[in-house]
Amino acid sequence: MNIIVAIIAIVAALVLGGVCGFLIFRFVIKGKYNEMVDAAKKEAEVIKEKKLLEVKEKFLNKKSELEKEVQQRNQHIQQNENKLKQREISLNQRQEELGRRKNELDNQQNRIDNEKKLLSLKQEELEKMQMQERAKLEELSGLSAEEAKARLVESLKDEAKTDAQAYINEIMDEAKLNANAQAKKIVIQTIQRVATETAVENSVSVFHIDNDDVKGRVIGREGRNIRALEAACGVEIVVDDTPEAIVISAFDPVRRETCRLALHQLVADGRIHPARIEEVVAKVKKQLENEIIETGKRTAIDLGIHGLHPELIRIIGKMKYRSSYGQNLLQHARETANLCAVMAAELGLNPKKAKRAGLLHDIGKVPDEDTDDPHAIYGAKIAEKYKEKPDICNAIGAHHDEMEMQTLLAPIVQICDAISGARPGARREIVEAYIKRLNDLEAIAMSYPGVTKTYAIQAGRELRVIVGADKMDDAETEALSGQIASKIQNEMTYPGQVKITVIRETRSVAYAK
Repeated sequence: MNIIVAIIAIVAALVLGGVCGFLIFRFVIKGKYNEMVDAAKKEAEVIKEKKLLEVKEKFLNKKSELEKEVQQRNQHIQQNENKLKQREISLNQRQEELGRRKNELDNQQNRIDNEKKLLSLKQEELEKMQMQERAKLEELSGLSAEEAKARLVESLKDEAKTDAQAYINEIMDEAKLNANAQAKKIVIQTIQRVATETAVENSVSVFHIDNDDVKGRVIGREGRNIRALEAACGVEIVVDDTPEAIVISAFDPVRRETCRLALHQLVADGRIHPARIEEVVAKVKKQLENEIIETGKRTAIDLGIHGLHPELIRIIGKMKYRSSYGQNLLQHARETANLCAVMAAELGLNPKKAKRAGLLHDIGKVPDEDTDDPHAIYGAKIAEKYKEKPDICNAIGAHHDEMEMQTLLAPIVQICDAISGARPGARREIVEAYIKRLNDLEAIAMSYPGVTKTYAIQAGRELRVIVGADKMDDAETEALSGQIASKIQNEMTYPGQVKITVIRETRSVAYAK
């Protein structure tokens, strides 16, 4: 029993101790909590005061900025008001000036009206006095005014006829004396106004390269690239020790330009081999055709000639790559057109029509097909085909007296063509003969069946003939070179010797799809 009481006492003591400990712990915790809350409140008050100070400072700064801005705006408004006041004062002054001038004009108009009235009164008085004087003269002379007037007119008419005939005779004599001098003066002035540069003999083009390493790529392994390029373009390519340059030689400017542009594209692209060369050459030929058309259009626009048929524009563009006795054909046509326009204007004719005829007069020199007609007659046929007017066609066909001249336009074109071609330095006979000989060489080779292409190179010392592999065998190829050589010996005159090279090659093409 005592043990139970002791246990109960112990338990009660433990419970009482736990309650007391809890109360003491709670008291301590609550004290710390109150201290923390007080500290937080004090810190919040400090932060609040700090923020209020910052806000006040920002407010004061903004206020000062706004005051400055308002002050600037007020100054600007004041300046605008001053300007407006000045303008208003100026407008008022102008208005006063206009009113004063209007008053002056009104006064002048009144004076003029008064003077008109006085003038009309004096005119009436003068007419009355003239009527009285006429009546007195009729009474004294015994003739009416109409009869006196008729007699005076007859006498003056006879005198005028005599004076006019003498004046006409004098003018005719003076015109006969001055006609030749004036004609020469017109021609000389016309030449001086459109004189151009002299002819230049040119049968080579130079293609510039960045370094000599490109030369090896252009030549290719065992020269296959350069041979392919020469065969495709019909030129001779000279690769020598000249630094950073490749010389392209050919008598035909179109071939030289085709080769030059193809070389430019090949070197820029970097892929240089026979198949690529042929592809680029074919592409360049198409580009050159487009450039020819653009050249024709620019020429027509520069000269102010409108309404030309597109085919005539293309023919005009082709003239850029043709020459006549060393004189560029397009330059000659432009020069002749300008000469014709100036001379027609001096003679009182239509300068635009004369310029058109002058530009087209040599279109027969760039035929698209072989013809036996003289270039003047062939040019007239082309112009007629493309709906040019009859006087233009006649001027083209008659400028070498191969057709009867029917209008004044024809002799003007003939004279201006002669002026352009005959002036000092305009033409070189040597170049024309040289080009004709090369053309004859190519024509002789093309006359044989099986020949697809011919190229005269090395200034006419070599003729390359390309034949179709399916049209003749090797034995026929050897015989063909001998036949061409024999025909050239019999029909042509040339210095030195001509080497005939016949090329026969077979190609097989397949596509992997």
